[in-house]
Amino acid sequence: MSYSKILTIQDISCVGQCSLTVALPILSAAGLETCILPSAVLSTHTAGFTGFTVRDLTEDIPAIAAHWKKEKIAFDAVYTGYLGSTAQISYVKEIFASLLKDGGLTIVDPAMADNGALYPAFDKEYVDAMKTLAFTADIILPNITEACFLTDTEYQESYGEDYIADLLDRLTAAGAKTIVLTGVSYTPSKTGVVVREKGETRYYEHPKVAKGCHGTGDVYASAFVGALLNGLDAYEAAALAADYTLQCIRLTQGDEAHWYGVKFELALPEYIRALGK
Repeated sequence: MSYSKILTIQDISCVGQCSLTVALPILSAAGLETCILPSAVLSTHTAGFTGFTVRDLTEDIPAIAAHWKKEKIAFDAVYTGYLGSTAQISYVKEIFASLLKDGGLTIVDPAMADNGALYPAFDKEYVDAMKTLAFTADIILPNITEACFLTDTEYQESYGEDYIADLLDRLTAAGAKTIVLTGVSYTPSKTGVVVREKGETRYYEHPKVAKGCHGTGDVYASAFVGALLNGLDAYEAAALAADYTLQCIRLTQGDEAHWYGVKFELALPEYIRALGK
């Protein structure tokens, strides 16, 4: 797409290098007109910080969307990250229906769980609501835990290719179109992403960094969306985003003071070059 206009809907942690504070610069670096709809404003993210402030913006979402509709603003793509409530999911579905251009893309990162458990703020009601959003989207980017919750599948820490294939089949049967399944690791030293698109399944593997960093899921999803809207197919975009995220982690390693996120800004020139900008 040429100078596409994308809307991303997720929270904004003012400090912490996650959610909108990474999505906006990464998507902009990809050459996209990036519009934002904050679902909440936090002073910092919630992983490791204490005493943070939170302002829920759920009640503002319908008025913002109504204003855009009145102004005849529409988007080539809408990409969602962390949504704080079932009410926000409902509003996002309305935005998909009313503010997307003909042929526009909907991309959902069902950010709600990891390591076999839901995030503390969420419950089964939220999972059921997320299913109605994820399975109507053009592309979903779950990790293995999220895919399990979306399909009522038992989570396994150890697994093989058959388990992942079954998980993909269940997602497809539930309505998922293009699936980008992240954090798939068949050996201790490697990890990667499995992409199922138009019935074809491909796996991109790369070295696994022993110590993870907060916010890398948001970095990955944003880099993926930016690559996708620059004309790459889902597998190509998934691979490019994985390489970029790995570089962000490597650039952060060794700096104990920078425990709260990754130095994604330092790798942006490489990301832009990879996109051919």
